[in-house]
Amino acid sequence: MTRSNTILIALIAIMAMTAHAQKFQQEFGNPRKEYVEVVATPNHPDSHYLPGQTATLRIVAREGGRPLDGVKIIYKAGPEMLMSSQSDTTAFVAGEATLCMGTMQEPGFLACKYEFSVDGKKYGDLVKVAYTPDQIKSFTSMPQDFDKFWAKTVAAARKVPLEPEYSPVPDATDDKLETQLVRLHVGKDKWIYGYLTRPKDGKKHPVVLVPPGAGSNKISPSDYFSLEGFIYMKIEIHGNDPRLPDEEYKRMSKEKCEGYMRRGMESRDTYYYRDVYAGCARAVDFLCSLPDWDGKNVIVTGGSQGGALTIVTAALNEKVTMCAPFYPALCDLTGFLHHRAGGWPKFFSGLYEDSRIDIAQEQAEATLPYYDVVNFARRLRVPTFMSWGYSDDTCSPTSVWSAWNEISSEKVCDITPTSGHWRFTASQNRCMQWIKKHLSQ
Repeated sequence: MTRSNTILIALIAIMAMTAHAQKFQQEFGNPRKEYVEVVATPNHPDSHYLPGQTATLRIVAREGGRPLDGVKIIYKAGPEMLMSSQSDTTAFVAGEATLCMGTMQEPGFLACKYEFSVDGKKYGDLVKVAYTPDQIKSFTSMPQDFDKFWAKTVAAARKVPLEPEYSPVPDATDDKLETQLVRLHVGKDKWIYGYLTRPKDGKKHPVVLVPPGAGSNKISPSDYFSLEGFIYMKIEIHGNDPRLPDEEYKRMSKEKCEGYMRRGMESRDTYYYRDVYAGCARAVDFLCSLPDWDGKNVIVTGGSQGGALTIVTAALNEKVTMCAPFYPALCDLTGFLHHRAGGWPKFFSGLYEDSRIDIAQEQAEATLPYYDVVNFARRLRVPTFMSWGYSDDTCSPTSVWSAWNEISSEKVCDITPTSGHWRFTASQNRCMQWIKKHLSQ
């Protein structure tokens, strides 16, 4: 079967399913709820506990409005990311089941993962609760020459002319906004791409830099911030041209970027993130060189790896006036060495491919403090809005709290315990309101 025939068959199948769904809705109406509704609630509604207190999880499940009864629920509980492989079971009685999560004697997070099936379909979730999280201390030490190292690194990057190359993006340009793809030379052998979107009103505006999440996925234009009156640049960090055809991009990305989070870790001078961190600082320099910048306001915001780069950039570039990280990665990187959940990429855990260390542990431990976001959080001097959830199993809330607790500048947190490695629209709206409130006029 040829590729074109395969695509045609897939399209026909999709059209058939869409037509079936539309016919169902026309004939029977559109369901407004899930057939099986599930709500999981810790016995402390705020999900916070004191050491020694026992946490339980109440699961309420209804099938078409009828309480589930007799359905087996399988679960396991323990310290987040370090749960036992052994599972326990119980059953729903009159639509309810209570799971015992246990307790902790020190600051941190307990996790519970549960699952059950109804008519062959699986339901479940991951729920975490906090034990005195404001007392979580990072295991990351501050190198004596941390500031000197990064001042020298950024200064060296600033000696390289940015040489911006602009390419129009007609599909993302209209009578209100202009979008261009920009290529920047941000270090001796380092380039990045970014989509720059600006209001076409002849006025001056604040600038917003948005670093990317982990991986080397294609970036795409966005008008979110620009429609709110900001000059907005969304960047990638690997120098990969997003205009390449998808297959070529994937092939190049795999060859060029696979395992980048552990490349060059033998030394603080060769680690992959050195040029990335300095490159993000230089991206801010570029935005502040634009003639339509208002000369006052510089915001950095992003999620996951982008959240980490948000904190790093705000600490490294003196032009930044506020930062808004979401569930930042790269926090408390040696946590797993101390039998506690660390931040992505979960180094020393042995749990995931990204966590692999290809060098002697001593070498990694010597390099990572220069790149741990906790140490950049200790250097923040600008107002900070940070948002994260407790059900995140990518960037552990333990690691995020370890960074949050080190921030001494003005700060506001938006914690949504039920969210995972994602954000609610309401959290993004609160962030925007906070940014606008802190703008200098």
